[in-house]
Amino acid sequence: MKVTLQRLNDAVHFEGKNEDGNTIQIDGNPNFGGEGKGVRPMQLLLMSLAGCSSMDVVSLLTKMRQPLDDIQVEVNGERDTSEVPPVFKKIHLKFFLKGNLDEEKVAKAISKSVDKYCSVARMLEGKAEITWGFEVRLPS
Repeated sequence: MKVTLQRLNDAVHFEGKNEDGNTIQIDGNPNFGGEGKGVRPMQLLLMSLAGCSSMDVVSLLTKMRQPLDDIQVEVNGERDTSEVPPVFKKIHLKFFLKGNLDEEKVAKAISKSVDKYCSVARMLEGKAEITWGFEVRLPS
């Protein structure tokens, strides 16, 4: 796996690119020259966790023959501001799923992802307490 990062201005605005040519804009905190032109690195980490676990959940629910119509994840991260750098100490994922889903199977899929399969969650293990919840909404 290889990615590149290119500075786009004379401050802290960057463009990240993967081997397939997909890009993302990254910018820093305004206190360090950020101009609001991209996602901050720690926000990107939370998005990575949500993306990784959501891919697992979609795959697992498909294998369980659950009719998932949509999925959204809200992530809240709490950083330890007494540390330098202030790393995440608590992260909570709230999954919003839409479909005629068996809630026990949804819980099993999320648990397997967060506790076992998600690489990003494994990288954060021992650093941040990761908790989760979910809400199932029926199709309209």
